[in-house]
Amino acid sequence: MDDEIFAYVTGRSDGIAGHRDPVRASHATTGADYRMGFLDGRIEVFHLLAAVRRIQDESDGDFLS
Repeated sequence: MDDEIFAYVTGRSDGIAGHRDPVRASHATTGADYRMGFLDGRIEVFHLLAAVRRIQDESDGDFLS
């Protein structure tokens, strides 16, 4: 179980960084866990960028108020 958790966390970190490790992704035992973590990391980045866009849209370019 520790290997699967480690693979997921590593995949999530790589997803946030935007760098996929093809060797870990194709690993026979933990590849699926790595890929799921990678996907979760990419989704987290997407949500973060969407939140930043919403904040920018709400400010209407007025940086001093």
